[in-house]
Amino acid sequence: MNAPLQHDFEAAHGRDLAENADVYRTLLESTNAIPWKLDWPALNFAYIGPQIEKLLGWAPESWLSVEDWATRMHPEDRDRAVSFCVAQSQAGVDHEVDYRALKMDGDYVWMRDVVHVVRGSDGEVQSLIGFMFDISERKLAEEELLRLHRELEALSQTDALTGIANRRMFDQRLDTEWMASRRSGQPLSLLLIDIDWFKPYNDTYGHVAGDECIQCIALVLKAAARRPRDVAARLGGDEFVLLLPDTDEAKAHTIAHDYAEAIAALRMPHGVGGAGAVVSASIGIATRCATEADEPRSLLEAADEALYAAKRHGRGGAATG
Repeated sequence: MNAPLQHDFEAAHGRDLAENADVYRTLLESTNAIPWKLDWPALNFAYIGPQIEKLLGWAPESWLSVEDWATRMHPEDRDRAVSFCVAQSQAGVDHEVDYRALKMDGDYVWMRDVVHVVRGSDGEVQSLIGFMFDISERKLAEEELLRLHRELEALSQTDALTGIANRRMFDQRLDTEWMASRRSGQPLSLLLIDIDWFKPYNDTYGHVAGDECIQCIALVLKAAARRPRDVAARLGGDEFVLLLPDTDEAKAHTIAHDYAEAIAALRMPHGVGGAGAVVSASIGIATRCATEADEPRSLLEAADEALYAAKRHGRGGAATG
């Protein structure tokens, strides 16, 4: 190629490159994603898209170094996000990270950085190229889904009538506390409670009064579960249970006595089907130090036997199994 033609080719090729660069920059800067480039050895921003100012309020020229990125991050997210990104970048691994970015007005926006690591011919990290995305709406949707999931989980473990734990929740906690007793050697006690002569009560006073009676019994039982690990639950019908971790037999008897007195103090009229003047409850008490040879159900079975013993002895009292 002669000199004039070579010159014309190089000039045209240079114009094409410049025009292509302008096209690519226009495309990048017209998207919602915010492009950026970081010089890794110096940890300085070589470029950040102008969209950053519209989203966060900080002008592109104010993003000088990685320090600006880190300080404009929620304090609760900073250590986690920065440590992760530094470790991944040093290892030459592409990565993503979510964090809350500080806006100039003091609010925060959830961001996701998608990062590509660029290596030189020697294998060393030269730069990081990435995009910032506003994921606030997605995070809000995720948090709402998580909240709904937690609500559904709570509902699935709660008795609808009384608001205390249901049988499913009790079974889970019994397994958990049984294992804890096996590890610690501490006693685990259980009170199994049954309202005396409830069917005649329900038949005589009606289902609305029966439901109110069950709710009152549950309310008193909930008050008896004073410690965080105590579990008050309705097993079904008029049968309740109080699970008492780290509680010996003597203490379980005291709690059962206090609970029986609290029910009597409600002064709910009864007087039908052989019952006394007011509603009472029979209580079966069982205490065990869990061993590998026994199953959690053995504690419930022992309390059930004690409950029947209490009923045989005149109801309104407690017995130990």
